[in-house]
Amino acid sequence: MTRGQAAAGVTLPPLPNDLRRQEAHAPVVEGEAVIAILARERQALDRANARQGRIVQFYDDLTNRYGTHR
Repeated sequence: MTRGQAAAGVTLPPLPNDLRRQEAHAPVVEGEAVIAILARERQALDRANARQGRIVQFYDDLTNRYGTHR
């Protein structure tokens, strides 16, 4: 527990491990069609955006639970 948590009387839940993960770029395979590489890169971006949405939801749940506002 940090001093700030102790002073506030709040113990925050742990951040879900998924929300700490970085999304890697799609691998580039020599000779592969550019459209296939682009499609995989877009899938990686979709995963990253979904993860960001889960982070926002996690934060919003915390602020609603503890009565703090953005």
